Amino acid sequence: MNAIVRDVMTTHVVAVRQDASFKDMAVRLREHRVSAFPVLDDQDRVIGVVSEADLLTKEALDLTGPGKVGGILHHREQAKAAGLTAADLMTSPPVTIGPNEFVAHAARLMYARRVKRLPVVDDDGRLIGIVSRADVLSVYSRPDADIRSAIIEDVILSTVLMDPARFTVTVKDGIVTVEGMPETASVGHDMIEEVRHVEGVVAVRDRLSYPSEHPAPVSGPLF
Repeated sequence: MNAIVRDVMTTHVVAVRQDASFKDMAVRLREHRVSAFPVLDDQDRVIGVVSEADLLTKEALDLTGPGKVGGILHHREQAKAAGLTAADLMTSPPVTIGPNEFVAHAARLMYARRVKRLPVVDDDGRLIGIVSRADVLSVYSRPDADIRSAIIEDVILSTVLMDPARFTVTVKDGIVTVEGMPETASVGHDMIEEVRHVEGVVAVRDRLSYPSEHPAPVSGPLF
């Protein structure tokens, strides 16, 4: 998909300073109905993230009781449970992304690092937005008619330079079916690959009739 993070990110971000107290963060989580805060230093650079899970570590410690902590919480979690400020509780270094990265990269990063959101930062590491899983998935809300138009105009006409009349392109629920015969098999494969990257495409059904790359041998004597 071609969408970039800037297209889908939220620019109104609820963030906290590194000296924010546990109580202040707990209150703000409820007030703003968010599940995590980017943590900023004095230059507005993102230095960590505090999530509900980080705050719940303290509650877990309180409920565990003396003598059982070591068996349940790791040493790092024990230190976090004793924390009083955002700097104590945050997960650092943060997993961030730039505004001009592709949304597909954001999705892969969230999946690989098992995070639900990514602070969006500029070249100096300063916070300019946040992108969530829901934001990333929003690219799949593109209407089927728009997807089909993009395939015909941007892929068939502009990229592989073929006549759209040679193909039948149908799109239903983001699933694209392409039928027809390309000039060569390699051109057909290239076209299908380009279609996969059109914004909003969920899957591609390749129904092309590929011509042979090698001409059939001529039988009989040649004169």
